[in-house]
Parts: sequence; C-alpha cells; structure tokens
Amino acid sequence: MNRLSVAAAALGVIVLLALAGSVYTVRQTQDALITQFGKPVRVVTQPGLHFKTPFVQTVILFDNRLQMDVFPAEETILGDQKRLIVDGFAEYQITNPLAYYQTVGPDPQAILQRLDAVVSASMRNVLASVSLVSVLTSSRSDLLAKVLTQVQQAMAQFGVRVVDVRLSRTNLPTQNTDAVLKRMRAEREQVAAQLRAEGAEAAAKITADADRSRTVLLANAEAKAAALRGEGQAQSIAIYAKAVDQDPRFYGIWRTLEAYRQGLATSGNRLVLSPDSPILSYLRRAPTAAAPTAGR
Repeated sequence: MNRLSVAAAALGVIVLLALAGSVYTVRQTQDALITQFGKPVRVVTQPGLHFKTPFVQTVILFDNRLQMDVFPAEETILGDQKRLIVDGFAEYQITNPLAYYQTVGPDPQAILQRLDAVVSASMRNVLASVSLVSVLTSSRSDLLAKVLTQVQQAMAQFGVRVVDVRLSRTNLPTQNTDAVLKRMRAEREQVAAQLRAEGAEAAAKITADADRSRTVLLANAEAKAAALRGEGQAQSIAIYAKAVDQDPRFYGIWRTLEAYRQGLATSGNRLVLSPDSPILSYLRRAPTAAAPTAGR
C-alpha cells in the first residue's frame, strides 16, 4: 500500500511538471519562438496562454517593442578631409524572431554589436562624401536618411527593422577646433568688411544726393529772393518817384531832415561842410510853407 502511494505521488508530480512544462504565456510586448532540440518549430505572435510539448520544446521570448542602441563616439573623415567625432543612437525592433534566431542566436542583446558595426560603416560611407558644412546645417537630415536606408537594408537579414538613426553630438577633434574657429572668424570678418564697404558706399551716395539737392534748393531760393528784391526795389522806386512827382519841395525837405536824423542824431559824428552848403539851409532858417497849387 505504501508503494502504491509513493508511485501515485510520483506520478502526480510528473503530471504536474508535465502540465507546467506544457504551458507558457506570451505577453503583448513579446513574440515567442518554439524550438525542439534546438531546431525552430514555430513562431507565436498572438499574446495569451499557449501550449507546447513538455521536456522537448523550449520557448524563447523576444521583446517586440522599439529598443534603443546608443553607438559609441568615433572619429570620421569627411569629404573635405575634415575630421569629426560623432555619436548617436539607433532605434530598432525585432520583427522576425525566426530570422533573428537563425542569424544571431537566442540572445536578444546579441544584435547590438552587429548593429553598431553596421551603423558605423554606413555613417563613414555617407559622411566620407560630404563637407563639414553639410553635417552642421539642415542638410544633416538628408544625410541621416541615407544612413538609415543603408542600415535598414543591412539589418533586414537579421530579422531586425531599424526605425531611426540620429546623431547626438558632432564634435571636432581638439587639434582641429582652433583652426576651424580661426577660419570661421576670418570669413565673418571678410563678410563684415564687405558689408561696411557697401554701407560706406551707400552713405556717400546718399550724402552726394543730399548735397546736390541742397545746392539746387539754395540756388532756386537765391534766384527767387533776388527776383523778389528786384520787384521790391522797383516798387520802392516807383513809390518814391510818385511821391516826388506829387510834391518835390516836400520830398526835398523830408530827405534833408532824414539826413539830419541819421547824420547828427548820433554823438561823435563829424560833418565837414562849407557854410553855404544846401544841406545846412534848414539849420539856418526853417522851411516856409509852399503856396497851394491850383487843383489841390
């Protein structure tokens, strides 16, 4: 009876182990590859509870989510013979577990070394035909697109889909930094000198145009002023002539008195005249009123 109990217990344990070994779970973020004595049997991509032959078949799980591989910095020679240190990352996804197992093996991390080598080779190949300016400007996107295409073609045989390749940093080697900075400074100084020369030329042209306009305006103003002065003098002469025609004797007296005011009113003036000078006549005697003429 004891032997039967022991046998039954052993059989129960074997059954439980067989049941436990025949059931496995695939998560939504995983794909499963079933192997039998090391030989691939089938790929399971449907999440949930699945069954396999216990003690004979093995389950290898692969993460089917996007993963990141940071490739190390390395020095690259560009098309213009400049040296550049680049590093970055690649985003990849295991899409074919069977091809991955047959080419790489069961370790999901074993692909990283090959991916680094492929990215490095593609990066060198693309950057070897471009200049430093292309890498440091908006043309970088086109260069990385070429790198991504080459990497995708190379990694497809491993059952891996590369989604993106990006550069994190682009640094010049220490020995080249000073030379590049000096050249960039010289180029900027040349551009600044050209802009200053163009500005001085534009300023000289504006100044010349302003001086010419000023000269023309002053000449026109002087001509107009001379014309106005001539007209005023003509009108003044006409008024004087009219006044003289109306009463020549009064006009003579008024002009003589004006001469007295201007010549004698200020102290210190000296006039050298003969006693019988006509200008002194009104100082000896006052002028008499003229007899009214007919018609006045």
